[in-house]
Amino acid sequence: MIRVPPQAQRGITMVESLVALVVLSIGLLGIAGMYVMSLQTGRTAMLRTQAVNLVSDLGDRIRANGRAREAYDLATYGGAPAEHDCVVTANCTAAELAEDDLARWLQNVDDALPTGVDAQVVVTRAAAVGLPDQYRIDLLWREASEEFSYGSSTFLIAAEP
Repeated sequence: MIRVPPQAQRGITMVESLVALVVLSIGLLGIAGMYVMSLQTGRTAMLRTQAVNLVSDLGDRIRANGRAREAYDLATYGGAPAEHDCVVTANCTAAELAEDDLARWLQNVDDALPTGVDAQVVVTRAAAVGLPDQYRIDLLWREASEEFSYGSSTFLIAAEP
């Protein structure tokens, strides 16, 4: 009896190739999901950084114009504060400069953060003489299904007028 050696198998079967394709597809879907999540997280981080910078900017403006006091309170304006071009003309009062600062700052907020941003600048003044004025700056914005906020308080002993 002559034995015929079994032929060595060559290539892969259809079942093996389908299993490999399914495993590869699942891996690629996982990578795509992680990529989308990293993009969303990166955008959120960028917007938070913008909010921190904006709040810090207004805090610096308030400290630079310490005589304005309640003029930095957004609640004192019936509508939006108006620009007075105080950067160009040097004849602005402290209150006009504060209104100009707020108008420019609100425009920066609209440019940097998504639409539907609620910006608040709340000024509370201490009743006793010599205690500092407190300026509370809050930014709230909505992103997809989440709401984010950032706030800061600045205390300032304003110079007497």
